[in-house]
Amino acid sequence: MSFNSPARPIPYGRQSITDEDVEAVVATLRSDFLTQGPKVAEFERAFCDYTGARYAVAVANGTAALHLGALALGVSSASRVITTPITFAASANCVRYCGGNVAFADIDPDTLLIDLEAVRRMLEKAPPGHFQGLIPVDFGGRALRMDAFRRLADQHGLWIMEDACHAVGGHFTDQGGERQRCGNGRFAELTVFSFHPVKHITTGEGGMVTTNSKELYEKLVSLRTHGITKDPARLTQNPGGWYYEMQELGFNYRLSDVQAALGVSQLRRADAGLARRRDIAARYDRAFGGTPVRGFSVPGDEGNAYHLYVVEVADRKRIYDGLRERQIHTQVHYIPVHTMPYYQSTGYEGGPLPHAEGYYARALSLPMYPQLTDEEQQHVIDAILALTTAR
Repeated sequence: MSFNSPARPIPYGRQSITDEDVEAVVATLRSDFLTQGPKVAEFERAFCDYTGARYAVAVANGTAALHLGALALGVSSASRVITTPITFAASANCVRYCGGNVAFADIDPDTLLIDLEAVRRMLEKAPPGHFQGLIPVDFGGRALRMDAFRRLADQHGLWIMEDACHAVGGHFTDQGGERQRCGNGRFAELTVFSFHPVKHITTGEGGMVTTNSKELYEKLVSLRTHGITKDPARLTQNPGGWYYEMQELGFNYRLSDVQAALGVSQLRRADAGLARRRDIAARYDRAFGGTPVRGFSVPGDEGNAYHLYVVEVADRKRIYDGLRERQIHTQVHYIPVHTMPYYQSTGYEGGPLPHAEGYYARALSLPMYPQLTDEEQQHVIDAILALTTAR
């Protein structure tokens, strides 16, 4: 098969910025507030409307969202928390930031999500109360069946913080046949999102935590801003309008109004971007059916938000290098967290993780973003098929 290089390099991900986005940011730049103004609250309200959650707290980035979530849930040096090895390191690191211990459960090789049964086995083998929490991840945009995880967590007294950084707009259908959008607060105490430029919507850098718990919401708001409050109802004294109190050790994890303005604008067209991602995924599915390239779409996967389109290929380095020579840039998501030198040196709970390690040896993330044209996608398809069938 002959192949012509694309007119421009094709990245694996790319942000989408429109004139409306620019106008929204400029309007905020010309306003009275660049930070700690009305746009953050507007973005939080809009995100609640989008997800169906009661509360949302905008923060500096997805990692900050995870860290504050772990703190709000009481993670400490006595805590043991289960997560997946196929995720960005922050999903585990947030536990370590609080002094807690991380355990890894293997993935389901068909969905690439943390395996519910693997988690169940870990919990049943451990003494009662050994584990305190669970951080499942909607990897690649595929929504976990959170109702099943909720039932398991309740059986063993665990809280859940869902990492939905890949799944803005994702959903699953619960056991009763009802559609459940990621982050609606019905199954996880907290859900975290990321607004990095390659995500579904971007604020440059940014994150969000959603919850249906007023108590957790108030805790997150306090921790986001140094643990400081000016709320008269919470002050221990009130000598005047200038007065504020630092009541706990918090952080400066705020999102600016400039970033929030971009987020509000981007959220308005989130569903259009989601629809385009699903169209791109369906085209990849059709192209790779019956070929050596294995995709991971599954029946009933209409709720997948497709942050990533991941395939497994033999001889990955040759494919990766060959695509790069053709100006097609792919990525690997992820190097299993438990294999990182830090976790190897500090130790972690969990037995062998053969599915995670086997997947990593063959994984490749193909270009996936709404502005990817049909012509560019065909270049990707033609190139990867040529490379995988080459002798």
